Amino acid sequence: MGLTLTEKIIREHFVAGSLVPGEEVAVRIDQTLTPDSGGTMVCLQFEAMNIPRVRTELSVSYADHQTLQVGFENADDHRYLQDIAARYGIHFSRAGNGICHQVHLERFGIPGKTLLGADSHTSTGGALGMLAIGAGGLDVALAMAGNPFTFTMPRVVRVELEGKLGSWVSAKDVILDVLRRLTCKGNVGLVLEYGGSGVATLSVTDRATIANMGAEAGVTTSVFPSDEQTGIFLESQGRGHDFRRMEADSNAVYEKTIGIDLSVLEPLVALPHLPDNVVPVREAAGLPLDQVFIGSCTNSSFADLARAAAIVTGKLVAPGTSLVVAPGSRQVFGMMARSGALAELIRAGARILECACGPCMGMGQAPCSGGRSLRTTNRNFAGRSGTKDAMVYLAGVETAAASAIAGVLTDPRVLGDPITIPVPPGIEIDDRMIIPPPADGTSIGLRRGPNIVPLPSFPILADEAAGEVLLKLGDNITTDHILPAGAKIMPYRSNIPAISEFCFQAIDEKFPARAKAAGGGFVIAGFNYGQGSSREHAALCPKYLGIKAILAKSYARIHRNNLINMGIIPLLFGDAADYEKIAPGDRLEIKNLFMGIEEGRLNIHLLRKDGSSMTAAVLLPLRNKEREILRAGGALNCASSKRQEAMQASALPVWEGFRQTGNGMIHDPPEDGAGRTESPVPD
Repeated sequence: MGLTLTEKIIREHFVAGSLVPGEEVAVRIDQTLTPDSGGTMVCLQFEAMNIPRVRTELSVSYADHQTLQVGFENADDHRYLQDIAARYGIHFSRAGNGICHQVHLERFGIPGKTLLGADSHTSTGGALGMLAIGAGGLDVALAMAGNPFTFTMPRVVRVELEGKLGSWVSAKDVILDVLRRLTCKGNVGLVLEYGGSGVATLSVTDRATIANMGAEAGVTTSVFPSDEQTGIFLESQGRGHDFRRMEADSNAVYEKTIGIDLSVLEPLVALPHLPDNVVPVREAAGLPLDQVFIGSCTNSSFADLARAAAIVTGKLVAPGTSLVVAPGSRQVFGMMARSGALAELIRAGARILECACGPCMGMGQAPCSGGRSLRTTNRNFAGRSGTKDAMVYLAGVETAAASAIAGVLTDPRVLGDPITIPVPPGIEIDDRMIIPPPADGTSIGLRRGPNIVPLPSFPILADEAAGEVLLKLGDNITTDHILPAGAKIMPYRSNIPAISEFCFQAIDEKFPARAKAAGGGFVIAGFNYGQGSSREHAALCPKYLGIKAILAKSYARIHRNNLINMGIIPLLFGDAADYEKIAPGDRLEIKNLFMGIEEGRLNIHLLRKDGSSMTAAVLLPLRNKEREILRAGGALNCASSKRQEAMQASALPVWEGFRQTGNGMIHDPPEDGAGRTESPVPD
């Protein structure tokens, strides 16, 4: 029996566990990436491990999300990230160099390698034949420390592409078609592996769009073969030596196969407020648009922006519509300028933004009140744009550019003959905005702004838990519901007490105060709880506010992992009908939690506000590693305890700055004030 490409890469990096789908497997991680939106917390966690230098082949820190500087916080964090990178052996991509996924694709991705990133769209690397997985920040910090990444051995689904895309149809329409078939929920534990004769017709940047948005389906990642197109791309980047042909065996066995005929696809659009709410553009055409945004990690390559420029050449953006464009990288920006495409966008009235994530996560360019915004981004969750009542639509570049000129949602096929894309200029390789680390960074001091505060300490797990049901939620609750992004909130990402004040703000502005007054408690949810971003703050903040457990019908993969890493119990309803029997204000009691962790099931006792009570069976399916983490009260506690045991066993001193208490491992950083410079970390 042959192997899928996914299985081949996992076997090459196998450390422990089982290669049987659904079982626990641990793999060696070659590369990591951290955007600044989660990177500051990753670095604080890595510091707490007291490891003198990263232990991966390559780790890269990117300043790409938090580049809107309306206060000192983001600038301070970038300075701290640059210092951390120099001290611990991490490459640092400066603000202005581009979005992590686009830059990593251009400069660092290698076929057959494993990549773990603190961003859910790390799956973009699958376009190069990598096993690229988004994860919570603590998982990435542990990988940087040399620990393997443990996850569920995936079931692999083959996406068989045949034919060739027609005029005015793009890779964005391919992934929107996949999403309307698979939906955004129910795909945990799957990998989408693309194959078929149609793959050869897609460039690496086409594949990147598809792999990137696979994250919206909730799969572990997406993988393309490494073939001639991969070789062409790497040669263009001056990295032909990194090319390695990789593909699945012809007799590989898949969970199932999804067939897509590229030649019959038409322009598609995702309607508010989920990426799987997909219809043909022609069915929704004519909707007035207040804003069009072209860019983000999904559609900001030279090919994407050059197509947009060709469509708007000689035209002007509609009077009632704002067109904003953000190149994905400094390299793309330079190519746009040299080709003349940038000038055409400017002539048409486009507003050119810096090479960053920007509007995708509500970091600037929020739509008007109740406005309609058409975007080439990957998510259209309610409120994510920065405007609570905005209606966000997702489509490809062709649809976006045609709609910006018309002022209404427009099927680009009405433009007639296909556009001619300018021949791309030669790529000018310029890595000066990427700072490599020195061979020895132990003398580098760390400058911390006043907004960078020590990690909160969390207690080890108790065998019993009790508290109030503080919140009851429905299906498809996203990480943006739990802890919003945006220019007002995300600057506090290195300050857990401050950012926790925004927890569940989109649903209940008084939640943080209620949670603290109640001494913590429980949250009840429906299907697909925690979908969307890998933002570990969506688990850190509830933990800080005293949330002991979530009881849901199902979870999104990354968020469930983050809950466990923070020591929050991810319970599942044994009987979905019990969801209707619980109301906010009821009291939950759990006993024999340790036994439940081992057995994968336990009983909860519910005392209702009216005085009645009931007992319900709930499930707690856990992998071996997850049991260990929960018993310790979280992944950092677990790693700290193991490190301490190993040092004591070898007669080495325990970690400097750590002390063991009844509440777990506590880290006491030096208290020498904001902006302090620390002495080198001892080996």
